[in-house]
Formats: sequence, structure tokens, C-alpha cells
Amino acid sequence: MKEQKKPELLIPIRNISGLEACKDYADAVYFSLDKLNMRFRTKEIILENLCETVSEIHKRNLKAYLTVNSVVHDKDLINVEKILKCAKKSKIDAVIVWDPAIIRKAAELKIPFHISTQANISNTESAKFYHDIGAERLILARELSLLEIKDIKNNTDVEIETFVHGAMCVSISGRCYLSSYLYDESANCGACIQPCRKSWTLTDNENNEVVCDGKYLLSAKDMCMIKHIPELIDAGIDSFKIEGRLRDSRYINVVSKCYREAIDSAMSGTFTETKVENWLKQLKKVYNRSFSEGFYFGTPTSSGFNYENSDNMSEEIRTYIGKVIKYYRKPKACIIKIETGNIENGDNILVEGKTTYLMQNVKSLMQNENEIKTASKGMLIGMKMDNAVRDNDAVYKITKRTEDMIKKRRC
Repeated sequence: MKEQKKPELLIPIRNISGLEACKDYADAVYFSLDKLNMRFRTKEIILENLCETVSEIHKRNLKAYLTVNSVVHDKDLINVEKILKCAKKSKIDAVIVWDPAIIRKAAELKIPFHISTQANISNTESAKFYHDIGAERLILARELSLLEIKDIKNNTDVEIETFVHGAMCVSISGRCYLSSYLYDESANCGACIQPCRKSWTLTDNENNEVVCDGKYLLSAKDMCMIKHIPELIDAGIDSFKIEGRLRDSRYINVVSKCYREAIDSAMSGTFTETKVENWLKQLKKVYNRSFSEGFYFGTPTSSGFNYENSDNMSEEIRTYIGKVIKYYRKPKACIIKIETGNIENGDNILVEGKTTYLMQNVKSLMQNENEIKTASKGMLIGMKMDNAVRDNDAVYKITKRTEDMIKKRRC
């Protein structure tokens, strides 16, 4: 493989727990506040804790990018100024934007800015335009092929970022109006109800039902480009972006780890089919809607849609078990209240909170100074922890999804 610059691995987070989940694998993270972004349901990072959040990101030697990429109305301009001034104060590495009003204000405040995929940059002239007005990076439209991405990169002098993994929108560059039309909830203001993930019935003009391949007629599969990482590096893409600001921390952990290994393997010349098979095996364990290659090698056909299932098809699920009542730092142990289900020695558990992410196996369970094999609902049990957790952190058990669970979702 010819000498190439190592691409940045850019991971989505919604809180410090997500940051903990990817800190060992990411080069940069992106996130949003509770307003003026395409994921309105992300509420944990807000204006009041933005400086603290960016500081925590920088402490881990990662870059921090803030998305401010929704449609902006006149009534929003006051918030735009507040957000950008706070972003400047926080020493944010860049803001992700596309609206000209936000671009102008970012330039005025001398904040580095990246152009969001919402701008639908699909050609070299558009790329040059945004570069000429000061953009440091362009997040290209997801509808471009790899050849088109190469052309833009080869004919411009600006950083290029593309999505390599995560949810695909059935609408061009996410500019969807279906949610607004049906539910009066605007996707372009971050409040999408995702009608594309619901079941649909196709009828003709005589009201006859048309037989289709399934009932989820608009539900696109998730993108997964891990087996093509060497080709993407060879194309000169500067940043590989993972989608999923609303997905859980385990998804962030597994996906960032797999893509970190894939990038490092490609750069060192140790990228193999065997490794790809293992990465895919791991990626299938966390949230996914089955996988496709998006538009990288041509316009998706029916194989790019999942007509039978629009929801999570992960091979493993997490089930809430209880919460941490008290953590004891010196012995690295905690008391857990089992609120539902049961756990036993050898189980794989996840402890998660606002600032906690810890995956480990259950090595021992104690009750009243006695070792036990199984703990069930209502019990208070002691457990050794591999790392620090915090009071009130949630405890989940990770188990394989059964065929009955899959059937129930399809129904």
C-alpha cells in the first residue's frame, strides 16, 4: 500500500460515558447540545456544561467537534450567538455547520468550522466554494461513490470527511420532510419521528394491496465499510466518521475499537480477511439494522433495505439488572441492588452512568460475607469491580438474543 496520511477516527458521543467508551480508540469525538442540531433528543451535554465537556475530551488527548447543523430561523439567532460564543470560550476544535448565518458568525468569532453533510456537497465546485469561504473540512454527501469522493479530494485542497458506519437515511443527505408532513415534527430541526422505520402498506389506485418483499418499505440498512478501509485510506479521505449519537455506549465502544484496529492494520500492512471476519462478528453483536455499503460502489438496490425488520438486529442485547448502591474505592468493590432478573458467576455485565463505562465478567458474588453463585431480584450483593464505578450507576447483563426475541420484534 502506498504511503498515506493516517485518517482520523471520529466517534459520536452523547455524554462522558460515551467518551469513556471510546477514549482508547478515537482521535476525535463529535457531539451536540440540546438545541440546534439534528439529534434533538441528546440532552446531556448543554450550554452550561459545554466548557467542562470539552475540557474532559481534551484531557484524553482527543479533538472535540460541536454540531450546530439544524435549520435555523430568525428566532434561533440569539441561541446561535450564545452557543458559538460559549464554544469559542470552551476552546472547541471546530463546529460542524452548514447554514450561512452560522458560518458567518463562526468566521466572525474565528472558530474553525466544518461543513455538515446537510449541505449535500456532491461536486468539486461546491467543495471549492466552501473552502474559499474558510471551511477547514467538508463532510461530503453520503450519496457519493468512492470514485466521486476521490475526484473531489484530488481536485481540491481541503480536508474530506465521510461516514463509514451507522444509520443511513432514506432521504438525500438527511433532508427529509416526511416526519414533518405526517407528525409535524421536523427532521431538519432534529426531531425526526422516523416514519421510514415504520411498517407501510403499498396500494394501487383501486385500493388493492400490492404484495411486496416485506412491510418496512423505506428502512435502509446501516452502513458498514470496515472491509473496505484500505480502499478508503487510498482515496485520501482525511476523517472516517461513525454515525450514532443516540446509540448506547457499548455500541460506541465496540464500533470504535473495531475501526481503530482496522485503520491501524491497513496502515501497517497487516489487514486480512480473517481480521475482517472477526470485526464483522463483533459489530453484529451491537446495535445494527443489518449492513450495506451505502453509495460507495453504486446506488443501493433492494439489497440496501431491510424489508422484514426496521429495528435493532444485534446478536446480543443488554438487560437492566439493577444499580450500584455503594462503591468502595480501596477494595474496588461495590454493593449492587438486583431490581429485576438475575446474574451469576461468569455473566458478562455492563456498568454505565453519566460518566461511567465498564464492561467485565462477574468473578464473584457475595451476600452477608458468604459467596453465592446466583443473585436474583430483591437481593443486595457485593461484587469486585475491575475499575471504579459510581453510586447509582446502572448495571446491565449482556446476553445473546434468542430466536424468540427476533420473532417477537418482527411481529
